[in-house]
Amino acid sequence: MASRVVTTVLAGALPAPPHAPVAAAGGSKFVEWTNRPSRHRGIRCGVARASRSRPHYPSSAAWTAKDGVPELLKSAVAALAIIAQISVALPANAILYSPDTNVPRTGELALRRAIPANPSMKTIQESLEDISYLLRIPQRKPYGSMEGDVKKAMKIALDNKEAMLGSMPAELKEKGSELYTSLLEGKGGLQSLLNYIKDKDNDRLSVALASSLDTIAELELLQAPGLSFLLPKQYLDYPRLTGRGVVEFTVEKGDGSTFVPTAGGEPKRVATLQVVVDGYSAPLTAGNFAKLVLEGAYDGVTLKSANQAVIADSESGKKGYTIPLEVMPAGQFEPLYRSPLSIQDGELPVLPMSVYGSVAMAHSEDSEEYSSPTQFFFYLYDKRNSGLGGISFDEGQFSVFGYATTDGRDVLSQIKTGDKIRSAKLVQGRERLVLPAAASAPAPEDPAPAPADPALAPAES
Repeated sequence: MASRVVTTVLAGALPAPPHAPVAAAGGSKFVEWTNRPSRHRGIRCGVARASRSRPHYPSSAAWTAKDGVPELLKSAVAALAIIAQISVALPANAILYSPDTNVPRTGELALRRAIPANPSMKTIQESLEDISYLLRIPQRKPYGSMEGDVKKAMKIALDNKEAMLGSMPAELKEKGSELYTSLLEGKGGLQSLLNYIKDKDNDRLSVALASSLDTIAELELLQAPGLSFLLPKQYLDYPRLTGRGVVEFTVEKGDGSTFVPTAGGEPKRVATLQVVVDGYSAPLTAGNFAKLVLEGAYDGVTLKSANQAVIADSESGKKGYTIPLEVMPAGQFEPLYRSPLSIQDGELPVLPMSVYGSVAMAHSEDSEEYSSPTQFFFYLYDKRNSGLGGISFDEGQFSVFGYATTDGRDVLSQIKTGDKIRSAKLVQGRERLVLPAAASAPAPEDPAPAPADPALAPAES
């Protein structure tokens, strides 16, 4: 109870999160996110709202008749006593307000962590990611710690070469061997990192570090040719993506204006946006999305710009089925279905929504345990509308299945209501898409929940 007091006080000073997008009736109309009052009311966090009224403090000259102690001093002493009682152990629900919450801040980092690869590779990855955090220290850099991280990674790579390459399919081992050599000796490899650390060259170190992490991600993808878990029996008739895919959107302005490249260049009426779709963490959601893209379901769709989101929906592809909410918790080996995460209890997803350009399915119109089969949105994460730990208030509540890449991510902020998706194409990952015979009408054992109004019931396929 005491810990709730702390959370409540903090919650009273936080900005209100916007409502998340929900599929409109019929699943085809857009629903604009609504604004809440300027103070967070704690509804999503499960705590009561702190009173907005300001306490009345007596003048410093006010004295009690009994002992001559200033009232203000007595209030301060009482407050310190309360803090001493509640600061012994904060509960997990304080994670929403913790500035140290360890959540990936970029789509690239989240996708790299989501690859189910060899444990040795993951240890190397963690060592190098630690350098990324150390480089952010504004004053004197801890070069000794950085050097230790690189040497640790190099030793693991040398000692575990057989295991790292042995976990790859035979046809991929040659490419894996080339990447392994590049990781150790390449221009942006581990040896280069040691040299730049020795020279205290932060700029070159940052570039080489990014190169090494990209190489690690490529090696990990070779080690993970498919899903590392079995799907529940009731979902075997769903389309599924057993790895990674890339969808390329061509977006055009609907009002005759232009997109302005942030890196310079000529303004254009048409822009390209790429999204990496992750089947390792959300195979059903990503598989359904990839299938719709192949069918051309999003070609010509009009976009809607809402508060912190760009929403797209398609009338085609509606077969009277739903997709279960699908979220992979961090530290787990398989997704949870129809069960949102409890961020207050310390649960965090492998693919967080709290990243600018994350891509997720909207909720079904019938139940938040299901996703809309067609309506998806780009989440325009803004730390100002999040908890102190930088976590969205809707984290863990939606099926996040990918991220916009650096190739066109700047386009998202320029999309307005009325702009259109000229085309959406699956440019990578077609071989990872599994389409069972019954994919057109899945979920015979896990039907959608009945809506409150029978008139809203989905049509039979």
